[in-house]
Amino acid sequence: MKKRIKLLCIAVVYSMTFGVTSCSDFLDRDPQSLVSEKDAFKNFVNFQGFTEELYHTIPDFSNGYWTNSWNWGEDEIQSTAQNFHFGVKIDNGDFWGWQRNFDGWQAGWMDRNNNSTNDDRFAKSLWGLGWYGIRKANLGLENIDKLTDATQEEKDLIKGQLLFFRGWYHFMFMQYFGGLPYIDKVLPGDQKLTLPRLKYSECADKAAADFREAANLLPTNWDNTTAGKRTLGKNVLRINKIMALGYLGKNLLWAGSPLMNSVSGGGTSYNAEYCKKAADAFAELLNLCESGEAPYRLMPFAQYSSNFYTTGQNWQIPGGTEAIFRGPYYGANNSNWGTSKQYSPLIISEGDVKFVPTANYVDNYGMANGLPIKDITKADPESGYNPEYPWKGRDPRFYNDIIFDGVRMVAGSIPNANEINNRYANLNTGGSYRDIATGSRTGYLLFKFVPRTANKYDQGYGYDKSLNIHLPYMRLADIYLMYAEAAAQGYGSAMGKAGSYAKTSVDAVNVIRDRVGAGHVDAKFLGSLDTYMEELRRERAVELSFEGHRFNDLRRWLMISKNPYTLKKSIEFDRAATLDPAKDPRENRVLNIRESVILERKFTEKHNWLPLKVNDVNLYLEFSQNPGW
Repeated sequence: MKKRIKLLCIAVVYSMTFGVTSCSDFLDRDPQSLVSEKDAFKNFVNFQGFTEELYHTIPDFSNGYWTNSWNWGEDEIQSTAQNFHFGVKIDNGDFWGWQRNFDGWQAGWMDRNNNSTNDDRFAKSLWGLGWYGIRKANLGLENIDKLTDATQEEKDLIKGQLLFFRGWYHFMFMQYFGGLPYIDKVLPGDQKLTLPRLKYSECADKAAADFREAANLLPTNWDNTTAGKRTLGKNVLRINKIMALGYLGKNLLWAGSPLMNSVSGGGTSYNAEYCKKAADAFAELLNLCESGEAPYRLMPFAQYSSNFYTTGQNWQIPGGTEAIFRGPYYGANNSNWGTSKQYSPLIISEGDVKFVPTANYVDNYGMANGLPIKDITKADPESGYNPEYPWKGRDPRFYNDIIFDGVRMVAGSIPNANEINNRYANLNTGGSYRDIATGSRTGYLLFKFVPRTANKYDQGYGYDKSLNIHLPYMRLADIYLMYAEAAAQGYGSAMGKAGSYAKTSVDAVNVIRDRVGAGHVDAKFLGSLDTYMEELRRERAVELSFEGHRFNDLRRWLMISKNPYTLKKSIEFDRAATLDPAKDPRENRVLNIRESVILERKFTEKHNWLPLKVNDVNLYLEFSQNPGW
């Protein structure tokens, strides 16, 4: 079954450069037909059709291949059965691996040989479609004066979407490669390129201007506009004010972060002015959401998984009220078929490529009272952590996201011969789930993005279960945590706040903890900014775990090449008694708990950025390579 979100294609959708269409289900003409610029841009229906293709340039990083790698920090490690994914190459210091000529499998979502805006999820990548999207946005903006048969609302909707996409693709490039030329016009194909690389701050300022103008033009909810009523209830993916404000704030916070500040000519600390501007943007967004004017709110913790997957809901797109920005999805069952199996060990599933959380990253999941675990091997009377009962009393998100030893994994029937080894997660040292090639290398499994039934016995990934996995690029919880970071760094303390918003930095963190039922940030962390930032970063690590943020966070914090963030570890332990199926696994006692280093990543300063393509930097002198590459 092929399933995708259908956007507003109430007229002909055309690419003025490629002549391809993204919304064939609604076309009233031949998808490959071409029209004149006069017809393409003359009214809202036609111009929106032109704009719609931009939505189908957004790569689905979580479903772009049969198995998918998008967590490149110290948070995750892959099984050893294969080595083609970019995450493995990063572990080896090979950052060239994002490029298609270093990826014979074409498995990465950042660069592929073939790119299109059709329904092929394997034909979408950031580098190829990003530059195409920027050109298309510029083409639309340069023809906005041709939109004469339209209301002011309709003109604002078109322009706002185009500005957002131009800013978004530039931001996506900048966070991986640093400052680049900011392309704000259609470049002629017959002239020599001379545009220089800008400083990161210069590029960020231009993106901020696009996001700010987009936010000014766009509504908080398309359903409340006259134009949006034509597709009432089907506007959830359309670019709106909240998306523009979210990326305005994120772009400014990134510009103010230590890495970006340093390459822009500042020091290796935060740039307080950028952080204040970011806090203001996030505050504007949060006020709209909390007042009810914008249709976004945190999902109840009982529905937390709906942020990432739905099952038994006729392929409904995940995200609920919390997902802010995400792209369309394509062939939901095909997408699920590979991704849902990359987390279950081969002993209960299929496929050999597995992605598992590192033990050192799981250590970020502290105790339910809100306190961190200082050392997983030592008792801590203050937090209540006991190394003989390491799964007891943990943050509720630990039990939602992480599979630990003794957890029941299969609900249905299992052949008798496989009962002992397969039904329960035997993740103790030497256990049946511990297999470096096709199982867990670390003593944990990740089930944040798949239901427990995603195994070959319960068949939770079967077609009849309509399992749809689709991760958002941005959700509301991220906004609260970015606001917390920006407000703290902009105003110098945990009590820092934007003038237009009632909540302080620590208040915003506690909103996230209240949702899950974890304790507030302890007062002992509020005395100094440095101490508070450690706890804020830990909260970000837990709430946004494995959603693709960690690699960029470590880089912008100038931590990716520093110990302990270069380490990937496993947890080793023995069971104190034979597993008792009738017992809550959180109550199981363990012995000899310790952590073992699986690998250490040998990173240097050059690994703060990805290398640009050699062919691209050879185009002209002003487009230089990143340092060290």
